[in-house]
Amino acid sequence: MSRTADEDEPGGRAVASEPDVQPDTEPVRGLGDWRPLAGTERWLWFDQLWQEVCALRARYRLPVRSGWWEDNVQVEALAALASWVERYACGEWDDPPGKLALLYDLERIATLLRDGNDPFHPERDRMAFVRHLVEIGCEHPERGRNPSSAAAGHAGATSQ
Repeated sequence: MSRTADEDEPGGRAVASEPDVQPDTEPVRGLGDWRPLAGTERWLWFDQLWQEVCALRARYRLPVRSGWWEDNVQVEALAALASWVERYACGEWDDPPGKLALLYDLERIATLLRDGNDPFHPERDRMAFVRHLVEIGCEHPERGRNPSSAAAGHAGATSQ
């Protein structure tokens, strides 16, 4: 998944170059809490996290489990890790000892992600993820668009 830095966003947050939709504005996710976000912003926050989790899983061989999106501790841990990794990826941080600390902390983070029976498979799990988003009040940015068609097209694009 290619990523580009958006200079207008605080901290130079990078956004995926192939998102599910192309909204006018994307929320700055970082370490922020998703709960106060409105329906569409909430959808975008989780969709960006989905993309980042897929990338982190592949890059660092994290033992992400199916249903991680239903566990607030796992959501927060993955959001924090994605934010931490992105600061190095976009060049905001250039700190080799800090990067090594991140790599050493992957084992501790992996411990937080072990709850669940089945391993996470983006292609299989996308529909359950979309159902969960609807249940927690997320609204797809393209009203009238069937979220299941977005899910089907998006799951394959996230595999690496």
